[in-house]
Amino acid sequence: MAERKILHVDLDAFFASVEQLDDPSFKGKPIIVGSSSKRGVVATCSYEARKYGVHSAMSGLIAKKLCPNGIFVKPRMDRYVEISKEVFRILHEVTEHIERVSIDEAYLDVTYSDRSPCIIASWINASVKKRIGITISVGISYNKFLAKLASDWNKPDGIFEILPNDVPNILKPLNITKVHGLGKKTAVRLNSIGIFTISDLLQCDRQTLSYFLGKLRSDEIYNRIRGIDNRPLNLKTSRKSYGRETTFEEDIRSKPIIKEVLLQYLFELAFKLVKTNKSAKTVTIKIKFEDFSQITRSHSLLSYTNNLQILEEAMIHLVDNLTINKKIRLVGISLSNIVDHKNYQLSMFD
Repeated sequence: MAERKILHVDLDAFFASVEQLDDPSFKGKPIIVGSSSKRGVVATCSYEARKYGVHSAMSGLIAKKLCPNGIFVKPRMDRYVEISKEVFRILHEVTEHIERVSIDEAYLDVTYSDRSPCIIASWINASVKKRIGITISVGISYNKFLAKLASDWNKPDGIFEILPNDVPNILKPLNITKVHGLGKKTAVRLNSIGIFTISDLLQCDRQTLSYFLGKLRSDEIYNRIRGIDNRPLNLKTSRKSYGRETTFEEDIRSKPIIKEVLLQYLFELAFKLVKTNKSAKTVTIKIKFEDFSQITRSHSLLSYTNNLQILEEAMIHLVDNLTINKKIRLVGISLSNIVDHKNYQLSMFD
C-alpha cells in the first residue's frame, strides 16, 4: 500500500486578507473583522493586529483595548464565500479528493498524483497568490494530524513538510495544545502534573493517558504524537449538529452560573457556524444531575440563524424555565437542524 500524501491548506487570516485585498489602504494595518460593540466578536484579524494579542473569537471590546488603533470592519460573508469558491476551484484542479473543513481550510489527498506533494503545494500557493491575490499556507505529511501541524509551521504564506523520519523528534518541543483532540481544560489538567510539551506527553503510558482522557481518546492521542493517524478524508462533511458540554468540579444549583457557562460555549458554537457558513434552527440544553439522571430541553427558532443574540435568547429561555430541585454535575448545549447560511445580514458579528 502506498504511503499517503496529505496536504492541509489554510488561508492566512482569511477574512482580514480579503478586506486588505479589496481596500489597498488597509495593507500593513491592524484590521479587525468584527465589531467593537458590547456583544461584538472578532471573526479574525490581520497579522498586524495579532502582534497586539488580538485573536479570533475574542470579545470586540477586549480587542479594542489591546489594539486601540485597530480598524474594525464589519464581516461581508457573501464576499468571503465568493473568494472561498475561487480558492476551492483551484484546489479541484489538483484533485477531487478534498475534505472541506471550513470556508478557509481543507485537506487534500494527493497519494496517487504523478506530481510530488511539494510541487503541488508550491503550485497551490503560487496559484492562489497570482489568481486571487491572497496567501495560503500548505502543510504536507503522510496523515491529517501532521499535515495540519505542518501548515501552521511557517505561517503566513508558508509551505512545510513533515516526513516519517522527522517523527517524533520534530514534535517534542511543541506545546501539548498543538495536539488535535486535546482541549484547553485537559491541557490545564495535564499541566498540573508537569506535562507541558509533546516530549513530556511521550513519557506517559497508556494507563495515565486513559485516566485523563478516557480510553478511546487516550488511544488516539497516544498514536498521534507517535505519528500514527489513520483517519481518512471525510469527503462528505455536512454536520448535523454542533455541541459542547462540561462536568463541574463541584455540583451546582445556580442558574446564573449555568447561563454563564452555556453562553461561553454558545459563543464558540456560533463562531463555528459562521466559519463554516452554516445556520441552525434548534437550540438544545442538556442537564445531568448529581444522581446521574439527566434531562434535555429544546427550542426551535422561527428561522435559521447564526446570530449570537438570537441563539442566546433561546438558551436563556430554556434555562429560565428549568425546575432545579437537586444539584447539577454537568451542563451542555448543542445547535442542530443545520443548513447552509443564506441570510448574511443576521450574523453573530453584527
